[in-house]
Amino acid sequence: MQQTQGLSKDSTPDADEARLLARVAGGDRSAFEQLYRTYFSRLSRFIGRMTRNAPLIEEVVNDTMLVVWQKAASFDGSCKPSTWIFAIAYRKTLKGLRGGDDPVESDASLYEDESGNQPEQTLDRLQLQATVAGALDQLPAAQRAVMVLTYYHEMAYSDIAEVVDCPVNTVKTRMFHARHRLKDLLWNERENSR
Repeated sequence: MQQTQGLSKDSTPDADEARLLARVAGGDRSAFEQLYRTYFSRLSRFIGRMTRNAPLIEEVVNDTMLVVWQKAASFDGSCKPSTWIFAIAYRKTLKGLRGGDDPVESDASLYEDESGNQPEQTLDRLQLQATVAGALDQLPAAQRAVMVLTYYHEMAYSDIAEVVDCPVNTVKTRMFHARHRLKDLLWNERENSR
């Protein structure tokens, strides 16, 4: 079996990440750096969709990864490493949101167009993204988390239930209510823009 940077070529990403966590638990800084690089953008997107506060996003990512460094030995493999890490990020985000920081506009570079679209198409896409982001911002944090983890991170309801620490049926209920609320918000936005 050939190895590259400590990861097996013939294994799954979850198994590779579990091995990285085991190395982190042993104090391996290079494994932690690799895990940090793997999760930085994913966590930033997740947290960024929960809050538009740029300093809070960075703070929560760093706080999350600090917990990963300190508590890696507590990862028991009962869930995917990503589920465990996102659960930490979710709890840290909720704690940050309770702190009362006001949201700020997100960095426009997050929406840079790399697809070669014409300016009109890019503007339409950016306006749609802003509209959806605004509607998501109006959802309660628990519903927003379920939507973001489902649609932006493609997590299964069972994984989301572990992240947000609730039963799967609660995740389904939150999703049901979030979809209906989002539909109403987007419909109202559409009617107001006419």
